[in-house]
Amino acid sequence: MRATLFLVLPFAVLASCSSESPSDLQADTTKAKGPDFLAANIDSSVNPAVDFFEFANGRWLKNNPIPSTEGGWGIGNMVYEDIYVKKRKVNEDAAKANVAEGTETQKIGDFWVAGMDSVKADKEGVKPLEAQLKMIDGITGAADAVKVIAELNKLGTDACWSLYVDQDAKNSSKIAVILYQGGLGLPDRDFYFNKDSGVTTVRDAYPGHVSRMLQLLGQDDKTAEAGGKGVMKMEMELAKASRTLEKLRDDNANYNKMTVADFTKKYCPSIDWKSLLTGYGLGAADTLIVGQPEFFAALDRVLKQTPVNDIKNYLRYHFVSTYAEYLGKTIDDENFAFYGTLLEGQQKQRPRWKRVLDAEEEAMGMVLGKIFVKDYFPEKTKKRYSDMVEAIRSVYRDRIKSLDWMTEPTKQKALEKLEKMTKKVGYPDTWKDYSALKITRQSYAQNMMNAATWSFNDRVARFGKPVDRTEWTMTPQTYNAYYNPSNNEIVLPAGIFLIAGVKDEDADDAMVYGYAAASTIGHEITHGFDDQGRKFDAAGNLSEWWTKEDADQFMKRADVMVKQFDQFEPLPGMHINGGTTLGENLADYGGVLLGLEAFKKTDQYKKGQKIAGLTPVQRYFLGYALGWLYQQKEERLRQRLLSDVHSPAKWRVNGPFANVPEFYEAFKVKEGDPMWRPDSLRVKVW
Repeated sequence: MRATLFLVLPFAVLASCSSESPSDLQADTTKAKGPDFLAANIDSSVNPAVDFFEFANGRWLKNNPIPSTEGGWGIGNMVYEDIYVKKRKVNEDAAKANVAEGTETQKIGDFWVAGMDSVKADKEGVKPLEAQLKMIDGITGAADAVKVIAELNKLGTDACWSLYVDQDAKNSSKIAVILYQGGLGLPDRDFYFNKDSGVTTVRDAYPGHVSRMLQLLGQDDKTAEAGGKGVMKMEMELAKASRTLEKLRDDNANYNKMTVADFTKKYCPSIDWKSLLTGYGLGAADTLIVGQPEFFAALDRVLKQTPVNDIKNYLRYHFVSTYAEYLGKTIDDENFAFYGTLLEGQQKQRPRWKRVLDAEEEAMGMVLGKIFVKDYFPEKTKKRYSDMVEAIRSVYRDRIKSLDWMTEPTKQKALEKLEKMTKKVGYPDTWKDYSALKITRQSYAQNMMNAATWSFNDRVARFGKPVDRTEWTMTPQTYNAYYNPSNNEIVLPAGIFLIAGVKDEDADDAMVYGYAAASTIGHEITHGFDDQGRKFDAAGNLSEWWTKEDADQFMKRADVMVKQFDQFEPLPGMHINGGTTLGENLADYGGVLLGLEAFKKTDQYKKGQKIAGLTPVQRYFLGYALGWLYQQKEERLRQRLLSDVHSPAKWRVNGPFANVPEFYEAFKVKEGDPMWRPDSLRVKVW
């Protein structure tokens, strides 16, 4: 991303030096108590009116090249580096503790010991997978195959389809069984068809990778080579029937409720879904929500027409790929060579101890979360960000009331939704019970299989019970956040508020309102009103609560953003898909507006005093840019452009800022500058 110029839209004039010199905006760190964190990142050789992302973060990016173990590097990695050290100590202490079996300390300690024992993993090879591989060997036709697919689903293998047990989008008080397209080994269906040279390289290499994995399972070269080609052929057929990433964002189109009998008869006559559901533990389910019915019709055909040996190789590959990094070195290395190096640009693996902690996070992260929040997120910090949520809610309320394009009936319902939006800050009030999860020191892969089974059973157990709206799906130590439309809630883990190298009490409001209030809190709240979230009402139900006039006005204004982002070209010939990324881009834009307006109510803004030579508003925009401080290798960037609904980091800063008048004023952006666009072509939604 650093080597790519900010793409100038057709209506803008190419780079000009007419703006205030970057040196005039250079921070004076001598006026601060010590080196200022924001000022230290600034690259004063870059004009902020040309490329604000590079101006704000450029010095850090130059001084912190992407490590060979990573596909990208930025602010989140810095936060996680600190968290890794803390979690390692917790694990090492637990491994030495003399505690009773079944306790959380025992699980943590034994998981760590088993994961760090690479000698045992090498000696075991694929032995932990033997029972399932034998089951695959016994397949004689499509009827056998679907039973095996269902068993592998329970172990976290996404073969042929994805099954969820979650809230009914149109009746959020009920738990439903949901079926979605799935089963592809490449990151997204477009990887099977896109003609970009980098994508073609990945696609051409995939059958060979599959073949080598089959060889490591014991097949001879010739058989494995044919197997790799067969797997690719089968996946190509599944990809043809799969919806694009952009079409998967249409919640109404991906909500198709029908009885199990009707689904089977109309789309999958060769698959006994009633029996499969019983095997899943969902025999009481008489209806399904099917995301993409045409995919399942194609799957029915593919399973009947594909040679049995190809189906078996497809399942062997997907199963062993699921657990490759927990097995011996040879399989782990082959898996990494394709998914790590070719797809992500990583030159070597992370240290084993970090990878074990990542696996533990996936397996039982909430257990670690209890310990994490004691040291990292005291009550004082939680209150700061809880209050900040209310500050953002307050300004959003005022903005909705003052909209000149939204009619009163829709405004009232929007305000109701905003008021009823639940906030979850820091960590859960009630911790999940992991007592049924069995962890030992015997086998790393088996521990991961046990965790996958526990997780599957935990989801299935929700069916037929009242919806638990207190549940979290992210651990407190996660550097991320989310909006859940079915619960109309924002969930803000403690980890997302951490700034590496800066104590919370030392971070001024300008920085924090940009870094947290805008890029996280305002962003997630705005998701409740983006092109997807707006379709869910205050109770979390997918419903039409907007007047047609207002919905049309919204989409007309949102389309301005689609066109803006369609023009950005992070890689030669590869543009951002403005439709696919619209929800995230709208949330970024809304977050910037809400965070800024809330910041204007603080004492720091009202006093107007500079810190390190930077005005409060300048620090606000720099704080937001800090939240997206990130660079990635070309391989990862290419993958994300085809498989991610988020725009790359640079454009998550430059994109929304070019629509905000206060940004122009703060950094003296003038007509003719690449960051400038005429008022008539700026996004005006909120």
